Amino acid sequence: MYMPRLMLALPALFAVALSSCSSQPQQPPAAPPLAGARIGGPFTLVDQNGRTVTERDFAGRYRIMYFGYTFCPDVCPTDMQNVGAAMRLLEKSNPSLASRVVPILVSVDPARDTPKVLKQFVSAFHRRMVGLTGTPEEIARVAKEYGIFFARGKGNKDGYLMEHSRQIYLMDPAGKPLALLPETPPQAMADEIVKWAK
Repeated sequence: MYMPRLMLALPALFAVALSSCSSQPQQPPAAPPLAGARIGGPFTLVDQNGRTVTERDFAGRYRIMYFGYTFCPDVCPTDMQNVGAAMRLLEKSNPSLASRVVPILVSVDPARDTPKVLKQFVSAFHRRMVGLTGTPEEIARVAKEYGIFFARGKGNKDGYLMEHSRQIYLMDPAGKPLALLPETPPQAMADEIVKWAK
């Protein structure tokens, strides 16, 4: 008896349709881009209130780590403004997570960035932003741990600029690197934090 080819193929098509409806094993979540990277480490610095702090003071919280300086004419204020805006977006969309994230600015210009100067600077961008400074040796040590380049540029004693790396790190509650955050827009930065912070 003759049967059209389509009729013969129906059982196979039905089996394929059923298999495509079956639940597939979920893919494991992607590892954070910087997982396992040798970035970060212990430090002892001074915050904007003149208090000595170490990396242990931030244990249990995610950290946004940025290296810059208060006398920067444009780049650092722009980046800090974006970090502050990202934090405010996160506070609206996910207040529980936002409360576990601390934005930190480490000065690469300790000669001018005293705690008092840092306090005025960081408070302009976010109420919980922390500013850290120290001796030139302490700053050089922590910058090396984070793979940050910095050097004093041309200029006189008071008017010089600092050259420095611009990356914005997201670190986990144990101080391990998770990802580089985009510099802009703030929403993209907030989204990246939500993606990797659990």
